[in-house]
Amino acid sequence: MRRVPAREDGPEHRLVRAHRGDRRDRAVDGADRDRVRPHAEASFRLALALWLGRRVGDILYALLPGRRRIALENLAIAFPDRPAGERRKLCRASFEHVGMMLAETCVLLLSDPARMLSRVSVEGLEHLTAAATTPGGVLMLTAHFGNWELLGLAHTLSGLPLTVVVRPLDSVLLNRLAERLRARTGTELIAKRRALRPVLEALRRGRMVGILLDQNTARGEGVFVPFFGRPASTSRSLALLSLRTGRPIVPVFIHREQDGRHRILVEPALVAPAANSPEAAIVELTAECARRTEAMIRRWPEQWFWLHRRWRTTPSRS
Repeated sequence: MRRVPAREDGPEHRLVRAHRGDRRDRAVDGADRDRVRPHAEASFRLALALWLGRRVGDILYALLPGRRRIALENLAIAFPDRPAGERRKLCRASFEHVGMMLAETCVLLLSDPARMLSRVSVEGLEHLTAAATTPGGVLMLTAHFGNWELLGLAHTLSGLPLTVVVRPLDSVLLNRLAERLRARTGTELIAKRRALRPVLEALRRGRMVGILLDQNTARGEGVFVPFFGRPASTSRSLALLSLRTGRPIVPVFIHREQDGRHRILVEPALVAPAANSPEAAIVELTAECARRTEAMIRRWPEQWFWLHRRWRTTPSRS
């Protein structure tokens, strides 16, 4: 049987090569060696964790045919012009991305958050700073994209305390891990149900309130806006909050770079629409949120959570 060579294009291999380069190229002794060794060892442990995470993703791809089918159906909706083989590769890569997220979560839970923070950079921080110049907090648009749990570190980099509206995960184990991780990053959590009053209070305290707006919403709870060319039921909550409070919506996403580091991308605040009615304004602003999210996914499609039935709720035929 022909042996398939191991993939060496992932971030974990780049970390290992960098670790080897440190050993070859840097002549260290005494205090220098003691100073360099912890960083090199931490890089190697993270590289190993990422490699294991990708393998976990491969296993999930094989063992979860239902989720694999959902992901492939979603990819066919989003990229109908791409060959089926390319969509299958994207599907597998998205499973590997989920595995690497799980690995990074474990590393963050077992180590000093400052080490992971050193691997996160921010682009466009001035947009958050500008939005926070007036009192009343900031609304943050984000998505299940990149390692979104690391956005909990964003408040450390921005200086703005972070509150996130969340829905408990279906898996009790994964939900506990997520809660522990969010506690370590200092993120304040608000349960999705009956979130309006706590969110308004968080804004009054000058906090940055993050809402993930990329998942399916039940009929009657959202509005239909275009997402990859198909109507998608999307929560109206973010637009409603912005229009009622006058607080800006700032898109903030995070993506994994080729070397395994993470970059937070902060975009300019959305402009409130000049619509003919409050409902039309909600729809228009929600549609702009969907456009910003779609644009980010198109840049790094393997880093979105395709395993979710995004288009499950369909418009009524009546």
